[in-house]
Amino acid sequence: MAGLSCGFVGLPNVGKSTLFNAVTRSSVPASDYPFCTIDPNIGNVAVKDSRLEVLSKISGSNQIIYATTEFVDIAGLVEGASKGEGLGNAFLSHIRDVDAIVQVVRCFEGDVIHVKGRVDPIEDVEIITLELVLSDLASCENSLAKVEKQLKTKKELQPVFDALTKVKLHLDQSKPVRSLALTQEEKVHLLPYRFLTSKPVLLVCNVGEEDLPNMTNKHVERVKEYAKSHGLGVVALCAKLEQEIAQLDPADQGAFLESAGLKESGLQRLVHASFDLLGLMNYLTTGEIETRAWTITKGMTAWEAAGKIHSDIQKGFVRAEVVSYDDFVKYNGRVGAKEAGKARAEGRDYIMKDGDVVLFLHHG
Repeated sequence: MAGLSCGFVGLPNVGKSTLFNAVTRSSVPASDYPFCTIDPNIGNVAVKDSRLEVLSKISGSNQIIYATTEFVDIAGLVEGASKGEGLGNAFLSHIRDVDAIVQVVRCFEGDVIHVKGRVDPIEDVEIITLELVLSDLASCENSLAKVEKQLKTKKELQPVFDALTKVKLHLDQSKPVRSLALTQEEKVHLLPYRFLTSKPVLLVCNVGEEDLPNMTNKHVERVKEYAKSHGLGVVALCAKLEQEIAQLDPADQGAFLESAGLKESGLQRLVHASFDLLGLMNYLTTGEIETRAWTITKGMTAWEAAGKIHSDIQKGFVRAEVVSYDDFVKYNGRVGAKEAGKARAEGRDYIMKDGDVVLFLHHG
């Protein structure tokens, strides 16, 4: 699996581009007016993990390769986008390929002009949700019409037609596809249609510096309650603070966070929340050539994880070894030692858990 891809969406002037600038250390414009971002800006962020540095030192690796998360900054949405308002379908088309939707909602007061003239994060969330629902509804209706015509000669498409009909009835109630109970067979039939509202959503509460270090206020608490009742992820951060952190040398960032009363950056919490939302994890490989983090789905077997690197490694996996991170460090990389051998599971049946190191030895 490639690195995680998240699309930043939100109404204009909620701090979306400011946050994007911070997490990617890029120079995307951030201004106090709508549609400052017209084309989607893409940035790949290395997800730092201190475990890799420890493993690299033990293995004498030539390089460290961190897992990456791709962030896509998409133009601010306005009410009526599904009917062509603002940037209309240009906005909607940009988010079809991302794994998850990260909606930035404004939870700070201040002089920056809000497109609706007030701060109401729940209404912001519902505006964007409705626009995506309406877009999906139009797409579903078009697909239904096409499949209905094809049914005259292709009776095998009846299950597809039935699944699309079920989706249409749900969207007609202004409900997103992700809240619809579907059988595994129906999910397979619907895969080609890539409904926007089928994607998992993470709500990012953008707070002001006055809300540090607890990252909460009355707006955030409302969003948390809403997220809980709708099965959405939520994380709070201060985009302005993240931008300040990004401008510091890496060596100074830890002290800056500590002075702000924070244990980790908003970027790290954002990435962790995104991974949890999608059921993803990183597993680690190490050796003289490189120490590297790979992104996979939680619950994969070590044998399946091996195939994410190369099919040849998967074929030769019977001769590979698996050891936990803690044991690898404890025994200073001597995985062949009897003590460490006790911690190894048998290759093909080993279920991947966060923090495990997979060592592919003597493969090929």
